[in-house]
Amino acid sequence: MFLNRCYENENVGPDMGMNMMNMNDYGNGCTCPPIMECPQERVCHRQMNYEVPHIIPVNTRIINHHVYRHTYQPVFTCTSEDEVSNIYDNKCGY
Repeated sequence: MFLNRCYENENVGPDMGMNMMNMNDYGNGCTCPPIMECPQERVCHRQMNYEVPHIIPVNTRIINHHVYRHTYQPVFTCTSEDEVSNIYDNKCGY
């Protein structure tokens, strides 16, 4: 059964469950109950940024390379030998 929800200039009592608006509220004298519309959805995208510290251990390894370059320098020495020879010209006693 269709229920007419708009009443114009009719005397509607409180037993019908409808409240009359003033005739001057909308200018046409019609009172309608509110209409429930389909719900709308708003989507709000939010971006959260986080700082995540990462600890990276770094070890410095020092390798000392000791390079020995061998060079040879000749060291000159000099030796002297004396050779003695005895010559006897005087044949005395022999």
